[in-house]
Amino acid sequence: MGTRHQDICSRLQHDEGTRTIRASPHITYEPPTFEASPLPHSPLMTSDRLPLFDTDSGFEHEPPFLGQGQAGGGAHLSVVGQGTQDSDSWHSGIDDEANQPDPDMQFIMNLPPNTYNPNGTNTFYTVFLIVNAALGAGLLNFPKAFDDAGGVGVAISVQALLMFFIVLALLILAFTADQNLANTIQEAMESAAGVWGRRVTSLIVVLYTFGTTITFIIIIGDQFDRGFASMVGPDFCHYWYMDRRFTMTFSSVLLILPLCYSKRIDFLRIPSTVGVIAILYIVGLIVYEYFFGDFVPGPIKTSPSQWTDVFLVVPDICFGYQCHVSVIPIYSCMKHRTLKQFSIASTVAIIICAFCYTVAATFGYLTFGSLVDDDILMSYSASRPEVFVAVLAMALKTYTTYPILLFCGREAINSLVSDFYRLTERQEVILRVSVVSVWFLLSLVLAVVIPNIGDIIKILGSLAAVFIFTLPGLGLLQYAHRSDPSCFLFRTKVFLVTSFVFSFLGAFIFGVVLTQGIQYNIMDTGLGPKPLCV
Repeated sequence: MGTRHQDICSRLQHDEGTRTIRASPHITYEPPTFEASPLPHSPLMTSDRLPLFDTDSGFEHEPPFLGQGQAGGGAHLSVVGQGTQDSDSWHSGIDDEANQPDPDMQFIMNLPPNTYNPNGTNTFYTVFLIVNAALGAGLLNFPKAFDDAGGVGVAISVQALLMFFIVLALLILAFTADQNLANTIQEAMESAAGVWGRRVTSLIVVLYTFGTTITFIIIIGDQFDRGFASMVGPDFCHYWYMDRRFTMTFSSVLLILPLCYSKRIDFLRIPSTVGVIAILYIVGLIVYEYFFGDFVPGPIKTSPSQWTDVFLVVPDICFGYQCHVSVIPIYSCMKHRTLKQFSIASTVAIIICAFCYTVAATFGYLTFGSLVDDDILMSYSASRPEVFVAVLAMALKTYTTYPILLFCGREAINSLVSDFYRLTERQEVILRVSVVSVWFLLSLVLAVVIPNIGDIIKILGSLAAVFIFTLPGLGLLQYAHRSDPSCFLFRTKVFLVTSFVFSFLGAFIFGVVLTQGIQYNIMDTGLGPKPLCV
């Protein structure tokens, strides 16, 4: 277990009859052993769920250790009690003297989460991690969303309003993670809504990440189609090795599937950074084509056809800016884990995303007007070298992002399974291989059946609204109630109002967007993008 101390994030491990928080290897603190019940209000003891098998993953980690973080050190805390048959219960039938908690122990219990991790990610790379989590497939659909919403002005106004809540939600989630010693959004929701809150959150994470992986494979197929149509001609799919079904399947099995079985995914950190650069290149290409592409645009809207059309851009905005599933693991692995540093990183990251989305959507829509495709790259000819490079860049970004989303979904499934089965290390490997294989196969089959990413994004946007609004609202409500049950402090009242606003907006946007998405798919008039080869 010596090497375990070198993990980026500290680990919470359950040994028989012993609860141990392992922190930095540099400084070790061993308080006196006492046989007493844990402090009733200690945040360490608020959750009775412990890992049932030892995980060693890349971004998902167990809760961080307590102790005032100092450069080069941390704290090692061990509480030992007389375990019973139930490993989660501690024996407390002892004498009065032993029942008095040690003053040093009480001091350690009340310390905030560690604020310095020498092996963590600095603020600069944290910005890239957040940008990579948010910036991706949604970019391709933004120009079409601007057309659906009623034009550039309307769409940008809605986006600006939602961005305020998006950034605030990121900070609320980080704050909630600190208060509950959580390292995943599921753990944070367990503290806010109990074990069923964690289970429901895990289920939503599975649904969202599964739908997103479907869009990734669809995008891969779109890029192959665009390249072959430009280089070979409109009959390219008559050759079996250029057929969409073969290219999606072969390339995904070759380049995506091997990356998904790994227990750790931090090796994708550098390719993910390259993926962000690839997106910036695509944005630059869209701007270049507006000025020098010599395209004749279709009708350009300046207002929505009906007022409810403004909500048509909401799913794309929520889907495009959704990084809230992975933001708590990212925050827990920061070198300087403070809200100040995280607020800087998250704000800069969202500004970068807003710049890319707004510029790409505005110039892409003004270039083609209402003739713009659901996938903006499908509107350009890949026979030109600069466009072909953009096609390859988007495919590269997708290949490296798919495993990250599958990993998040896989961890959510593990969280659900761990409630019912205590898995050995071998059983954990079998479960991981089985989940990855079935997940990949189902997403591949559905990607072949579903024609374009617009059909998926309109549904996924409703789930993204849950991560952006509903879950942060619940976390803030739980903290306000726990810290000041009588609502005496003005700050508590502000937290309560904010939590109600977030929860209401989340429920409203989820219902409206989901309804519009279902209507869009049921009442499809067949006027969507036509396949490049039939």
